[in-house]
Amino acid sequence: MQDHKNLSEIKFEDQKIIENKELNFLESLIPVVILMSLLAYNIFFVEDQEWFGAYTNQYILLMGGLVSAAVGFFNKVPLNKMISEIWENWKSVFVPIMILFLVGALAGTWLVSGIIPAMVYYGLQVLSPAIFLPASVIIAAIISIATGSSWTTSATVGIALVGIGSALGIPTGMIAGAVISGAYFGDKMSPLSDTTNLAPAMAGTDLFTHIKYMAYTTVPTIIITLIVFAILSGTIETNGNTDISSLLTSINNTFYISPWLFLVPGVVIAMIVMKTKPLIALSIGVILAAIFAFIFQGDVLNGISESNFGAISKSIFTDVKIQTDDEKLTELFSSGGIAGMIWTILLIICAMVFGGIMDAIGALAKITKGLLSIATSIFGLFASTVVSCLGLNAIASDQYLALVIPGKMFKKAYEDRGLAPENLSRTLEDSGTVTSVLIPWNTCGAYQSGVLGVSVSDYFLYAIFNYLSPFMTLLFAAFNIKIRQLVKK
Repeated sequence: MQDHKNLSEIKFEDQKIIENKELNFLESLIPVVILMSLLAYNIFFVEDQEWFGAYTNQYILLMGGLVSAAVGFFNKVPLNKMISEIWENWKSVFVPIMILFLVGALAGTWLVSGIIPAMVYYGLQVLSPAIFLPASVIIAAIISIATGSSWTTSATVGIALVGIGSALGIPTGMIAGAVISGAYFGDKMSPLSDTTNLAPAMAGTDLFTHIKYMAYTTVPTIIITLIVFAILSGTIETNGNTDISSLLTSINNTFYISPWLFLVPGVVIAMIVMKTKPLIALSIGVILAAIFAFIFQGDVLNGISESNFGAISKSIFTDVKIQTDDEKLTELFSSGGIAGMIWTILLIICAMVFGGIMDAIGALAKITKGLLSIATSIFGLFASTVVSCLGLNAIASDQYLALVIPGKMFKKAYEDRGLAPENLSRTLEDSGTVTSVLIPWNTCGAYQSGVLGVSVSDYFLYAIFNYLSPFMTLLFAAFNIKIRQLVKK
Protein backbone atom coordinates (compact mmCIF):
# COMPACT_ATOMS: atom_id res chain seq x y z
CA MET A 1 0.00 0.00 0.00
CA GLN A 2 1.19 3.48 -0.80
CA ASP A 3 2.56 5.40 2.17
CA HIS A 4 0.29 8.41 2.78
CA LYS A 5 2.35 9.96 5.59
CA ASN A 6 3.75 13.44 5.22
CA LEU A 7 6.42 15.35 7.12
CA SER A 8 4.04 16.91 9.62
CA GLU A 9 2.70 13.49 10.64
CA ILE A 10 6.15 11.98 11.06
CA LYS A 11 7.16 14.91 13.22
CA PHE A 12 4.16 14.63 15.52
CA GLU A 13 4.28 10.84 15.62
CA ASP A 14 7.88 11.00 16.87
CA GLN A 15 7.10 13.72 19.44
CA LYS A 16 7.91 12.79 23.05
CA ILE A 17 5.29 13.38 25.70
CA ILE A 18 6.83 15.09 28.73
CA GLU A 19 5.96 13.63 32.13
CA ASN A 20 6.85 15.13 35.51
CA LYS A 21 6.66 12.94 38.63
CA GLU A 22 7.04 16.00 40.86
CA LEU A 23 3.76 17.48 39.57
CA ASN A 24 0.41 16.28 40.92
CA PHE A 25 -2.97 16.40 39.16
CA LEU A 26 -4.38 19.36 41.09
CA GLU A 27 -1.26 21.45 40.48
CA SER A 28 -1.52 20.74 36.74
CA LEU A 29 -5.07 22.16 36.78
CA ILE A 30 -4.13 25.48 38.44
CA PRO A 31 -3.06 27.27 35.19
CA VAL A 32 -6.13 25.91 33.36
CA VAL A 33 -8.56 27.11 36.05
CA ILE A 34 -6.95 30.57 36.16
CA LEU A 35 -6.89 30.87 32.35
CA MET A 36 -10.54 29.85 31.99
CA SER A 37 -11.57 32.15 34.87
CA LEU A 38 -9.84 35.16 33.28
CA LEU A 39 -11.34 34.42 29.87
CA ALA A 40 -14.82 33.97 31.40
CA TYR A 41 -14.47 37.22 33.38
CA ASN A 42 -13.47 39.06 30.21
CA ILE A 43 -16.41 37.66 28.23
CA PHE A 44 -19.17 38.17 30.81
CA PHE A 45 -18.12 41.19 32.87
CA VAL A 46 -15.91 43.43 30.72
CA GLU A 47 -17.55 45.89 28.33
CA ASP A 48 -16.72 45.17 24.66
CA GLN A 49 -14.40 42.36 25.90
CA GLU A 50 -11.46 44.76 25.90
CA TRP A 51 -10.01 44.47 29.38
CA PHE A 52 -6.52 45.25 28.07
CA GLY A 53 -7.59 46.84 24.77
CA ALA A 54 -7.96 44.98 21.48
CA TYR A 55 -5.42 42.31 22.50
CA THR A 56 -7.06 41.19 25.75
CA ASN A 57 -7.17 37.46 24.89
CA GLN A 58 -3.49 37.54 23.96
CA TYR A 59 -2.58 39.07 27.35
CA ILE A 60 -4.73 36.52 29.19
CA LEU A 61 -2.95 33.62 27.43
CA LEU A 62 0.44 35.10 28.40
CA MET A 63 -0.77 35.49 32.01
CA GLY A 64 -1.82 31.83 31.94
CA GLY A 65 1.67 31.01 30.68
CA LEU A 66 3.24 32.88 33.62
CA VAL A 67 1.08 30.95 36.09
CA SER A 68 2.02 27.61 34.50
CA ALA A 69 5.70 28.66 34.59
CA ALA A 70 5.37 29.41 38.32
CA VAL A 71 3.88 25.95 38.85
CA GLY A 72 6.77 24.53 36.84
CA PHE A 73 9.43 26.33 38.93
CA PHE A 74 7.75 25.02 42.10
CA ASN A 75 8.06 21.51 40.67
CA LYS A 76 11.73 21.82 39.64
CA VAL A 77 11.25 22.37 35.89
CA PRO A 78 14.18 24.43 34.51
CA LEU A 79 13.50 27.62 32.55
CA ASN A 80 15.45 26.42 29.50
CA LYS A 81 13.12 23.43 29.18
CA MET A 82 10.07 25.71 29.09
CA ILE A 83 11.71 28.02 26.55
CA SER A 84 12.64 24.99 24.43
CA GLU A 85 9.03 23.76 24.32
CA ILE A 86 7.74 27.24 23.48
CA TRP A 87 10.25 27.39 20.64
CA GLU A 88 9.13 23.94 19.39
CA ASN A 89 5.51 25.13 19.46
CA TRP A 90 6.39 28.30 17.56
CA LYS A 91 8.23 26.25 14.93
CA SER A 92 5.17 24.00 14.54
CA VAL A 93 2.94 27.01 13.67
CA PHE A 94 5.43 28.79 11.39
CA VAL A 95 3.80 27.44 8.22
CA PRO A 96 0.22 28.17 9.42
CA ILE A 97 1.28 31.75 10.22
CA MET A 98 2.81 32.13 6.75
CA ILE A 99 -0.45 30.78 5.31
CA LEU A 100 -2.39 33.38 7.31
CA PHE A 101 -0.20 36.17 5.91
CA LEU A 102 -0.82 34.84 2.39
CA VAL A 103 -4.57 34.49 2.99
CA GLY A 104 -4.65 38.18 3.98
CA ALA A 105 -2.81 39.06 0.75
CA LEU A 106 -5.07 36.69 -1.19
CA ALA A 107 -8.26 38.30 0.14
CA GLY A 108 -7.00 41.77 -0.82
CA THR A 109 -5.82 40.88 -4.34
CA TRP A 110 -8.88 38.73 -5.05
CA LEU A 111 -11.02 41.71 -4.11
CA VAL A 112 -9.32 44.33 -6.30
CA SER A 113 -8.96 41.89 -9.23
CA GLY A 114 -12.73 41.32 -9.21
CA ILE A 115 -12.54 37.61 -8.33
CA ILE A 116 -14.56 37.85 -5.12
CA PRO A 117 -17.08 40.31 -6.66
CA ALA A 118 -17.47 37.89 -9.62
CA MET A 119 -18.11 35.01 -7.21
CA VAL A 120 -20.74 37.10 -5.44
CA TYR A 121 -22.23 38.28 -8.78
CA TYR A 122 -22.71 34.79 -10.24
CA GLY A 123 -23.49 33.23 -6.86
CA LEU A 124 -26.40 35.60 -6.29
CA GLN A 125 -27.94 34.38 -9.54
CA VAL A 126 -27.38 30.66 -8.88
CA LEU A 127 -27.76 30.20 -5.09
CA SER A 128 -31.27 31.11 -3.96
CA PRO A 129 -31.88 31.90 -0.28
CA ALA A 130 -34.09 28.79 0.06
CA ILE A 131 -31.17 26.40 -0.52
CA PHE A 132 -28.19 28.59 0.32
CA LEU A 133 -27.17 27.15 3.70
CA PRO A 134 -27.33 23.40 2.84
CA ALA A 135 -25.76 24.20 -0.55
CA SER A 136 -22.89 25.95 1.26
CA VAL A 137 -22.31 22.83 3.39
CA ILE A 138 -22.17 20.64 0.27
CA ILE A 139 -19.92 23.00 -1.73
CA ALA A 140 -17.47 23.35 1.16
CA ALA A 141 -17.47 19.57 1.72
CA ILE A 142 -16.68 18.82 -1.94
CA ILE A 143 -13.80 21.32 -2.08
CA SER A 144 -12.43 20.09 1.25
CA ILE A 145 -12.51 16.43 0.20
CA ALA A 146 -10.73 17.34 -3.03
CA THR A 147 -8.05 19.44 -1.33
CA GLY A 148 -7.84 17.69 2.04
CA SER A 149 -7.82 21.08 3.74
CA SER A 150 -10.53 22.96 5.62
CA TRP A 151 -8.17 25.97 5.68
CA THR A 152 -7.89 26.15 1.88
CA THR A 153 -11.66 25.69 1.56
CA SER A 154 -12.38 28.66 3.83
CA ALA A 155 -9.76 30.83 2.12
CA THR A 156 -11.32 30.25 -1.32
CA VAL A 157 -15.01 29.29 -1.55
CA GLY A 158 -15.61 30.13 2.12
CA ILE A 159 -14.84 33.82 1.63
CA ALA A 160 -17.04 33.87 -1.48
CA LEU A 161 -19.97 32.12 0.23
CA VAL A 162 -19.86 34.57 3.15
CA GLY A 163 -19.96 37.41 0.62
CA ILE A 164 -22.87 35.93 -1.33
CA GLY A 165 -24.87 35.06 1.79
CA SER A 166 -24.28 38.51 3.30
CA ALA A 167 -25.61 40.12 0.13
CA LEU A 168 -28.71 37.93 0.41
CA GLY A 169 -29.23 39.13 3.98
CA ILE A 170 -28.35 35.82 5.69
CA PRO A 171 -26.61 36.21 9.10
CA THR A 172 -22.85 35.73 8.71
CA GLY A 173 -22.73 33.39 11.72
CA MET A 174 -25.05 30.96 9.92
CA ILE A 175 -23.02 31.12 6.71
CA ALA A 176 -19.71 30.59 8.51
CA GLY A 177 -21.22 27.69 10.47
CA ALA A 178 -22.38 26.05 7.23
CA VAL A 179 -18.99 26.56 5.55
CA ILE A 180 -17.07 25.24 8.56
CA SER A 181 -19.40 22.23 8.94
CA GLY A 182 -18.87 21.22 5.31
CA ALA A 183 -15.16 22.03 5.34
CA TYR A 184 -14.46 19.89 8.41
CA PHE A 185 -16.56 17.00 7.09
CA GLY A 186 -14.39 17.01 3.96
CA ASP A 187 -11.16 17.53 5.90
CA LYS A 188 -12.06 14.63 8.18
CA MET A 189 -12.94 12.18 5.38
CA SER A 190 -10.29 13.11 2.80
CA PRO A 191 -7.25 10.79 2.46
CA LEU A 192 -5.27 13.94 1.57
CA SER A 193 -5.88 15.52 5.00
CA ASP A 194 -3.02 15.60 7.51
CA THR A 195 -5.28 14.90 10.52
CA THR A 196 -6.95 11.99 8.70
CA ASN A 197 -3.48 10.48 8.31
CA LEU A 198 -2.30 11.45 11.79
CA ALA A 199 -5.16 9.88 13.81
CA PRO A 200 -4.67 6.29 12.51
CA ALA A 201 -0.89 6.69 12.82
CA MET A 202 -1.35 7.49 16.53
CA ALA A 203 -3.85 4.67 17.12
CA GLY A 204 -2.03 1.99 15.13
CA THR A 205 -4.41 1.33 12.24
CA ASP A 206 -4.22 2.07 8.51
CA LEU A 207 -5.63 5.07 6.66
CA PHE A 208 -8.47 3.46 4.70
CA THR A 209 -9.68 1.27 7.58
CA HIS A 210 -9.85 4.49 9.61
CA ILE A 211 -11.85 6.37 6.95
CA LYS A 212 -14.33 3.50 6.43
CA TYR A 213 -14.86 3.06 10.17
CA MET A 214 -15.18 6.83 10.70
CA ALA A 215 -18.00 6.97 8.13
CA TYR A 216 -20.35 5.21 10.60
CA THR A 217 -20.45 8.28 12.86
CA THR A 218 -19.60 10.97 10.32
CA VAL A 219 -22.30 10.29 7.69
CA PRO A 220 -25.25 10.47 10.16
CA THR A 221 -23.76 13.66 11.62
CA ILE A 222 -23.49 15.43 8.26
CA ILE A 223 -27.05 14.30 7.32
CA ILE A 224 -28.42 15.82 10.54
CA THR A 225 -26.38 18.97 9.82
CA LEU A 226 -27.89 19.29 6.32
CA ILE A 227 -31.41 18.78 7.68
CA VAL A 228 -30.92 21.48 10.33
CA PHE A 229 -29.55 23.95 7.76
CA ALA A 230 -32.43 23.16 5.38
CA ILE A 231 -34.87 23.99 8.19
CA LEU A 232 -32.93 27.17 9.05
CA SER A 233 -33.05 28.26 5.39
CA GLY A 234 -36.84 28.15 5.55
CA THR A 235 -37.04 30.29 8.67
CA ILE A 236 -34.73 33.23 7.91
CA GLU A 237 -35.87 36.43 6.21
CA THR A 238 -33.77 37.38 3.19
CA ASN A 239 -33.72 40.14 0.60
CA GLY A 240 -36.16 39.99 -2.29
CA ASN A 241 -35.45 39.78 -6.03
CA THR A 242 -35.57 43.57 -6.40
CA ASP A 243 -32.74 43.99 -3.92
CA ILE A 244 -30.69 41.27 -5.65
CA SER A 245 -31.22 42.97 -9.01
CA SER A 246 -29.91 46.26 -7.66
CA LEU A 247 -26.93 44.50 -6.10
CA LEU A 248 -26.06 42.88 -9.45
CA THR A 249 -26.27 46.25 -11.19
CA SER A 250 -24.07 47.87 -8.57
CA ILE A 251 -21.40 45.13 -8.87
CA ASN A 252 -21.47 45.42 -12.67
CA ASN A 253 -21.07 49.19 -12.51
CA THR A 254 -18.02 48.93 -10.23
CA PHE A 255 -16.10 45.90 -11.55
CA TYR A 256 -15.44 44.22 -14.87
CA ILE A 257 -17.19 40.88 -14.34
CA SER A 258 -16.24 37.89 -16.48
CA PRO A 259 -16.06 34.08 -16.09
CA TRP A 260 -12.35 34.43 -17.00
CA LEU A 261 -11.76 35.67 -13.44
CA PHE A 262 -12.49 32.16 -12.14
CA LEU A 263 -9.26 30.94 -13.70
CA VAL A 264 -7.32 32.13 -10.64
CA PRO A 265 -9.26 30.18 -7.93
CA GLY A 266 -9.43 27.25 -10.35
CA VAL A 267 -5.63 27.18 -10.63
CA VAL A 268 -5.18 27.45 -6.83
CA ILE A 269 -7.61 24.60 -6.08
CA ALA A 270 -6.10 22.43 -8.83
CA MET A 271 -2.61 22.97 -7.38
CA ILE A 272 -3.77 21.99 -3.88
CA VAL A 273 -5.45 18.84 -5.28
CA MET A 274 -2.17 17.96 -7.01
CA LYS A 275 -0.47 18.22 -3.57
CA THR A 276 1.37 21.46 -4.28
CA LYS A 277 2.51 23.02 -1.00
CA PRO A 278 -0.13 25.51 0.26
CA LEU A 279 2.44 28.32 0.52
CA ILE A 280 3.32 27.94 -3.16
CA ALA A 281 -0.31 27.57 -4.30
CA LEU A 282 -1.50 30.62 -2.35
CA SER A 283 1.50 32.70 -3.49
CA ILE A 284 0.67 31.92 -7.11
CA GLY A 285 -2.96 32.84 -6.34
CA VAL A 286 -1.81 36.26 -5.11
CA ILE A 287 0.47 36.84 -8.14
CA LEU A 288 -2.18 35.77 -10.70
CA ALA A 289 -4.81 37.94 -9.00
CA ALA A 290 -2.46 40.96 -9.16
CA ILE A 291 -1.94 40.35 -12.89
CA PHE A 292 -5.69 40.03 -13.46
CA ALA A 293 -6.26 43.29 -11.54
CA PHE A 294 -3.91 45.11 -13.96
CA ILE A 295 -5.69 43.54 -16.97
CA PHE A 296 -9.35 43.82 -15.94
CA GLN A 297 -9.78 46.35 -13.11
CA GLY A 298 -7.91 49.52 -14.07
CA ASP A 299 -10.70 51.82 -12.86
CA VAL A 300 -10.87 50.06 -9.49
CA LEU A 301 -7.10 50.40 -9.00
CA ASN A 302 -7.24 54.11 -9.93
CA GLY A 303 -9.84 54.62 -7.21
CA ILE A 304 -7.51 53.13 -4.58
CA SER A 305 -4.20 54.82 -5.41
CA GLU A 306 -2.60 57.13 -7.95
CA SER A 307 -0.52 54.25 -9.34
CA ASN A 308 -1.65 50.71 -10.14
CA PHE A 309 1.36 49.24 -8.34
CA GLY A 310 0.50 51.32 -5.27
CA ALA A 311 -3.07 50.01 -5.34
CA ILE A 312 -1.91 46.37 -5.56
CA SER A 313 0.59 46.91 -2.73
CA LYS A 314 -2.10 48.46 -0.57
CA SER A 315 -4.46 45.54 -1.22
CA ILE A 316 -1.74 43.08 -0.19
CA PHE A 317 -0.44 44.80 2.93
CA THR A 318 -3.13 47.09 4.33
CA ASP A 319 -6.88 47.67 4.24
CA VAL A 320 -8.85 48.59 1.13
CA LYS A 321 -12.53 49.41 0.68
CA ILE A 322 -14.10 49.54 -2.78
CA GLN A 323 -16.76 52.24 -3.07
CA THR A 324 -19.93 51.04 -4.85
CA ASP A 325 -23.44 52.36 -5.45
CA ASP A 326 -24.71 50.20 -2.57
CA GLU A 327 -23.69 50.80 1.05
CA LYS A 328 -23.99 47.11 1.92
CA LEU A 329 -21.69 46.11 -0.95
CA THR A 330 -19.17 48.79 0.00
CA GLU A 331 -18.97 47.24 3.46
CA LEU A 332 -18.75 43.76 1.97
CA PHE A 333 -16.03 44.64 -0.56
CA SER A 334 -13.38 45.53 2.00
CA SER A 335 -10.24 43.70 3.08
CA GLY A 336 -7.58 44.14 5.74
CA GLY A 337 -4.78 42.47 3.76
CA ILE A 338 -1.81 41.13 5.71
CA ALA A 339 -2.30 43.78 8.42
CA GLY A 340 -5.80 42.39 9.05
CA MET A 341 -4.26 39.04 10.10
CA ILE A 342 -1.95 40.44 12.80
CA TRP A 343 -4.51 40.03 15.63
CA THR A 344 -5.09 36.39 14.70
CA ILE A 345 -1.37 35.64 14.36
CA LEU A 346 -0.57 37.20 17.75
CA LEU A 347 -3.35 35.11 19.31
CA ILE A 348 -1.78 31.93 17.91
CA ILE A 349 1.72 32.95 19.09
CA CYS A 350 0.46 33.65 22.63
CA ALA A 351 -1.55 30.41 22.69
CA MET A 352 1.62 28.51 21.77
CA VAL A 353 3.41 30.10 24.75
CA PHE A 354 0.76 28.80 27.15
CA GLY A 355 0.58 25.38 25.49
CA GLY A 356 4.37 25.05 25.33
CA ILE A 357 4.88 25.75 29.04
CA MET A 358 2.01 23.42 29.99
CA ASP A 359 3.67 20.68 27.96
CA ALA A 360 7.15 21.42 29.39
CA ILE A 361 6.04 21.17 33.04
CA GLY A 362 4.26 17.86 32.33
CA ALA A 363 0.76 19.25 32.95
CA LEU A 364 -0.72 18.03 29.64
CA ALA A 365 0.41 14.46 30.28
CA LYS A 366 -0.77 14.60 33.91
CA ILE A 367 -4.26 15.83 32.98
CA THR A 368 -4.63 13.16 30.28
CA LYS A 369 -3.44 10.41 32.65
CA GLY A 370 -5.89 11.63 35.26
CA LEU A 371 -8.76 11.30 32.79
CA LEU A 372 -7.54 7.85 31.76
CA SER A 373 -7.42 6.66 35.37
CA ILE A 374 -11.17 7.24 35.89
CA ALA A 375 -12.17 5.25 32.78
CA THR A 376 -13.57 2.13 34.47
CA SER A 377 -15.84 0.97 31.61
CA ILE A 378 -15.67 0.88 27.82
CA PHE A 379 -18.02 3.89 27.60
CA GLY A 380 -15.90 5.62 30.25
CA LEU A 381 -12.81 5.01 28.10
CA PHE A 382 -14.48 6.64 25.07
CA ALA A 383 -15.77 9.51 27.22
CA SER A 384 -12.31 10.08 28.73
CA THR A 385 -10.80 10.20 25.23
CA VAL A 386 -13.39 12.77 24.10
CA VAL A 387 -12.89 14.96 27.19
CA SER A 388 -9.11 14.70 26.81
CA CYS A 389 -9.24 15.83 23.16
CA LEU A 390 -11.61 18.70 23.96
CA GLY A 391 -9.51 19.78 26.92
CA LEU A 392 -6.25 19.72 24.96
CA ASN A 393 -7.80 21.75 22.15
CA ALA A 394 -8.49 24.41 24.79
CA ILE A 395 -5.31 24.04 26.84
CA ALA A 396 -2.64 23.28 24.23
CA SER A 397 -4.44 25.47 21.65
CA ASP A 398 -3.33 23.11 18.89
CA GLN A 399 -5.32 20.54 16.92
CA TYR A 400 -2.35 18.22 16.41
CA LEU A 401 -1.49 17.96 20.10
CA ALA A 402 -5.17 17.17 20.79
CA LEU A 403 -4.69 14.08 18.60
CA VAL A 404 -1.11 13.13 19.50
CA ILE A 405 -1.20 13.19 23.31
CA PRO A 406 -4.49 11.28 23.84
CA GLY A 407 -3.53 8.96 20.97
CA LYS A 408 -0.32 7.94 22.71
CA MET A 409 -1.78 7.91 26.22
CA PHE A 410 -4.93 5.89 25.43
CA LYS A 411 -3.56 3.43 22.87
CA LYS A 412 -2.65 0.67 25.35
CA ALA A 413 -5.92 1.13 27.28
CA TYR A 414 -7.92 0.36 24.14
CA GLU A 415 -5.76 -2.69 23.46
CA ASP A 416 -6.19 -3.94 27.05
CA ARG A 417 -9.99 -3.69 26.70
CA GLY A 418 -9.86 -5.75 23.49
CA LEU A 419 -10.87 -2.79 21.29
CA ALA A 420 -9.58 -2.45 17.72
CA PRO A 421 -7.33 0.60 17.15
CA GLU A 422 -9.82 2.16 14.71
CA ASN A 423 -12.09 2.83 17.72
CA LEU A 424 -9.42 5.16 19.09
CA SER A 425 -8.57 6.78 15.74
CA ARG A 426 -12.26 7.51 15.05
CA THR A 427 -12.77 8.99 18.52
CA LEU A 428 -9.68 11.19 18.12
CA GLU A 429 -11.07 12.64 14.87
CA ASP A 430 -14.66 12.95 16.14
CA SER A 431 -13.56 14.91 19.20
CA GLY A 432 -10.10 16.35 18.44
CA THR A 433 -10.07 17.37 14.78
CA VAL A 434 -13.50 18.95 14.46
CA THR A 435 -13.81 20.74 17.81
CA SER A 436 -10.56 22.70 17.42
CA VAL A 437 -12.43 25.34 15.41
CA LEU A 438 -14.80 25.98 18.33
CA ILE A 439 -12.02 27.34 20.58
CA PRO A 440 -11.30 31.05 19.83
CA TRP A 441 -7.61 30.85 20.82
CA ASN A 442 -6.94 27.48 19.18
CA THR A 443 -4.96 27.80 15.92
CA CYS A 444 -7.98 26.52 13.96
CA GLY A 445 -10.55 28.76 15.67
CA ALA A 446 -8.30 31.80 15.27
CA TYR A 447 -7.66 30.99 11.60
CA GLN A 448 -11.28 30.41 10.58
CA SER A 449 -12.46 33.48 12.45
CA GLY A 450 -9.76 35.64 10.86
CA VAL A 451 -10.27 34.35 7.31
CA LEU A 452 -14.08 34.38 7.25
CA GLY A 453 -14.32 37.63 9.22
CA VAL A 454 -16.81 36.07 11.65
CA SER A 455 -16.06 35.64 15.36
CA VAL A 456 -16.14 32.18 16.92
CA SER A 457 -18.95 33.29 19.24
CA ASP A 458 -21.05 34.23 16.18
CA TYR A 459 -20.60 30.93 14.31
CA PHE A 460 -20.29 28.57 17.31
CA LEU A 461 -24.01 27.75 17.51
CA TYR A 462 -24.16 27.07 13.75
CA ALA A 463 -21.03 24.89 13.45
CA ILE A 464 -23.46 22.02 13.89
CA PHE A 465 -21.31 19.24 12.43
CA ASN A 466 -18.40 20.19 14.67
CA TYR A 467 -20.09 20.08 18.07
CA LEU A 468 -22.44 17.19 17.12
CA SER A 469 -19.55 14.86 16.18
CA PRO A 470 -18.30 14.11 19.74
CA PHE A 471 -21.88 13.48 20.89
CA MET A 472 -22.38 11.05 18.01
CA THR A 473 -19.26 9.06 18.87
CA LEU A 474 -20.37 8.86 22.53
CA LEU A 475 -23.86 7.75 21.44
CA PHE A 476 -22.33 4.90 19.43
CA ALA A 477 -20.19 3.93 22.42
CA ALA A 478 -23.11 4.09 24.88
CA PHE A 479 -25.26 1.73 22.78
CA ASN A 480 -22.31 -0.41 21.60
CA ILE A 481 -22.96 0.44 17.94
CA LYS A 482 -20.09 -0.44 15.56
CA ILE A 483 -17.56 -0.87 18.38
CA ARG A 484 -15.09 -3.22 16.75
CA GLN A 485 -13.25 -5.77 18.90
CA LEU A 486 -9.71 -6.98 18.34
CA VAL A 487 -9.53 -10.21 16.38
CA LYS A 488 -7.82 -12.89 18.48
CA LYS A 489 -5.21 -14.82 16.53
